[in-house]
Amino acid sequence: MDTRYATSPAEYARMNMAELRENFLLENLFEPGKINLMYAHYDRIIVGGALPGESALALDAAAELAASCFLERREMGVINIGGAGNVTVDGKAYAMKKYDCLYIGRGAGEISFFSQDASEPACFYLVSAPAHKNYPTTHIPKEKAQQVSLGAKETCNERVIYKYILPDVAESCQLVMGLTILAPGSIWNTMPCHTHERRMEAYLYFDVRPDASVFHLMGPADETRHIVVKDRQAVLSPPWSIHSGAGTQNYSFIWGMLGENQDFDDMQWVTL
Repeated sequence: MDTRYATSPAEYARMNMAELRENFLLENLFEPGKINLMYAHYDRIIVGGALPGESALALDAAAELAASCFLERREMGVINIGGAGNVTVDGKAYAMKKYDCLYIGRGAGEISFFSQDASEPACFYLVSAPAHKNYPTTHIPKEKAQQVSLGAKETCNERVIYKYILPDVAESCQLVMGLTILAPGSIWNTMPCHTHERRMEAYLYFDVRPDASVFHLMGPADETRHIVVKDRQAVLSPPWSIHSGAGTQNYSFIWGMLGENQDFDDMQWVTL
């Protein structure tokens, strides 16, 4: 498991581009036949990717957790961004098509990931947070997510937000998770931009075409930088940082938040 340590705005201001990428960008989450995990000291988030092929992949407890199973003291959200697959939790299989989400509550023991067709593998993105209470494992297909349409063609940010894990959809201790799909011709996400002083966030960019990139904006409002992101790469966003971006074409991204509260609208608006 990779480990990333928390940084302050003062440290950030002294970083060059290579150091920014080293501290905030997750480039290799998805490798065939593997589960790759990253543990960050921002609210103890774990971000990961599972790309099963011919065989199922089991999620074991890493030594960093000092636990008998991965979710002994944690909860987790899983979203499939690839072909059809299954997530099995303590013997129960949940069918997962593209854009489906699964919330897995604290205390779940055996968890595994499977692709229905190895030639078109499922691609599971994982976000895990510490948990203080058991909530039931809940399957949330895209059709049952809370949907919000925002933006406009004139401002190049026409998009649909799908809210999966949050109060009134799927209960959790602190994890809030969903995805955003930009319409063709739109490139800007999360505008106007903002910070979350009481929550950190991780972004996974996907459905980014091979010849396209996303320029992820981060940092305090008076000292922003950008990180160039490719398909299926993720970025950590500290509570003090804005998190916005523009692509060379439209794209999609998954957002996962954890911290002090689950109020989706608890944010501090920033004017650049």
